[in-house]
Amino acid sequence: MATAYWDREQTGAAPAPATSFWKAGHTPTLIAAFLYFDLAFMVWVLLGPLAPMISKTLMLTPAEKGLMVATPTLAGALLRVVNGLLVDRIGPKRSGAISQIIVIAGLFCAWALGVDSFGGTLALGVILGFAGASFAIALPLASRWYPAEHQGKAMGLAGMGNSGTVLASLFAPVLAKMFGWNAVLGLACIPLTIVFVAYMLMAKDAPNAPAPKKIVDYFTPLKQADAWWLMAFYAVTFGGFVGLAASLPIYFTDQFGLTPIVAGYCTAGCVFAGSLVRPLGGALADRIGGVKALTIVYIVAALALAGVGYATTLAGALGLFVLAMLALGTGNGSVFQLVPQRFQPEIGVMTGLVGMAGGIGGFYLASSLGLAKQITGSFAPGFLIFAGLAVLAVLGLTAVKARWRATWSTGARI
Repeated sequence: MATAYWDREQTGAAPAPATSFWKAGHTPTLIAAFLYFDLAFMVWVLLGPLAPMISKTLMLTPAEKGLMVATPTLAGALLRVVNGLLVDRIGPKRSGAISQIIVIAGLFCAWALGVDSFGGTLALGVILGFAGASFAIALPLASRWYPAEHQGKAMGLAGMGNSGTVLASLFAPVLAKMFGWNAVLGLACIPLTIVFVAYMLMAKDAPNAPAPKKIVDYFTPLKQADAWWLMAFYAVTFGGFVGLAASLPIYFTDQFGLTPIVAGYCTAGCVFAGSLVRPLGGALADRIGGVKALTIVYIVAALALAGVGYATTLAGALGLFVLAMLALGTGNGSVFQLVPQRFQPEIGVMTGLVGMAGGIGGFYLASSLGLAKQITGSFAPGFLIFAGLAVLAVLGLTAVKARWRATWSTGARI
């Protein structure tokens, strides 16, 4: 069991033979982490599927629409650092409970009071950022129970909670048509409350929590170049994933004239593809190495996003978006196969820092697409620039891979 594993690590006893994944950790905690992450991501991107209706009601410009759907992403990015600090000081379970209560209370107040201005949507976006910051809690909650050889799978399964974005795309437009988009904010509190109860019953902190340090010490990883590289790589993979998840409803309605419900279905298909392969990305990285997996990911994503910039048909754009999301979802799992290998003692704060970088990448993509549409009349420049960032990521991997393989000694593939 995981407790015995960590006891051996702490006492210096000889390591036991490798155990299967399902026997190596704490399955109820892994499930709780997934459920928490899943529902948190559902509400984190909630403004995206509702954007066509909100923008019509409030008469928003393309740039305002882009900023509205990007604000939760930026808020979530910044709050991930705060949650990373909380995880290392009070534990992931209690940190997750606090965050969930804030989100539920915020959505309830928004539903009860109503959101009737552009500024109100931005304020709501900040509250939803607490849901996006769940990343820095759910992953260490699960990861701390598992040894190095299973980190990719554990992080991938917990991280598959980003499939919650599919739920938002599928159900938010339908519910908004039935009850009004403001009512969706109140309805979201129901599944969030159910998951909160399940989380409190199932989740358990791992016994290998690091000793609390001074707050300034939590930022020590930033003195090392590897931390910045990992943050940059995740800014492209996760930034691309969440930026597209938030922006595609706007893209499909504006570019092809789809109804919000049909646009939601198209978005859900794209997001589901990216969510489904996240654990496969971790497993692939365990098998062939995170660097090799990421290299493939960035090349495929760059080609697909560049192609979207020139797509003229819905079928063509949809196919390219699915391909891009498959690549980016695989990349999300691959990055987090590497993070605990390099920064296991600082996994809580590194999860927050890397997650913050991913959120900033998503904020850039979502907001830049809105600006590109308003300035040039086309979304293409935004997609082409992000494709260029994926190419730069490949060059970065090429620059660091030899040093990483020579200096990291975890027993897992790099």
